Amino acid sequence: MARAERKKLKEAPEKTTRIQEINRRLILDAALDVFSTYGFRGTTIDQIAERAGMSKPNLLYYFPRKQNIYVTLLEETLTEWLAPLAEIDAEGDPIEQLRKYITLKINMSETHPEASRLFANEVLHGAPAISDFLTKYLKPLVDEKAAVIRRWVGERKLAPVDPYHLIFMIWATTQHYADFDVQVRAIMGSQVGRPGFKEQTAQAVLSIILNGIRPRDQGKDSAERE
Repeated sequence: MARAERKKLKEAPEKTTRIQEINRRLILDAALDVFSTYGFRGTTIDQIAERAGMSKPNLLYYFPRKQNIYVTLLEETLTEWLAPLAEIDAEGDPIEQLRKYITLKINMSETHPEASRLFANEVLHGAPAISDFLTKYLKPLVDEKAAVIRRWVGERKLAPVDPYHLIFMIWATTQHYADFDVQVRAIMGSQVGRPGFKEQTAQAVLSIILNGIRPRDQGKDSAERE
């Protein structure tokens, strides 16, 4: 076999893999838009294929069932959204660590609202597709970080707060602006689209949560300075 032919055969699998990755990403991005709008039950393979700009048979080559696409998206979303929680440093300053975490969560809600809504829809329906992921991956990570927060409270670096409810509150507050965007816009009106609104939102959320968990003497000193 000629050298050129051997080289061509050697390179073919790499090209196929790259194309497969591109097409998988196209399908997942299209599916995120459709699932976050219509939910799992209201979404069809035809809708996803049309949004991805490919034929239905081509899509089914990569994902044989709608469920495969849905679960892949949810696991990707959870992995990405849990990364900032995993990065909380037990040896860092508690307020700064939580400030960083809350800021990252707000930014993710603003830049990936569809992913937040996708996850919210799944949970509201009982999380049938990702219950294993929640128990095997989410719970151990939350338990680990709750233990860190509990230690900070014990060291009087934070006000006495229940670590699990603090984490729940951060999730609920930061993702509210994505999951309930229509409600926020109905109440806030044109303010939502004005320059600086996102920054004001982030500052308000940070101020309310962080001032609530500062050690009481620090909170008093901060209030007196203001």
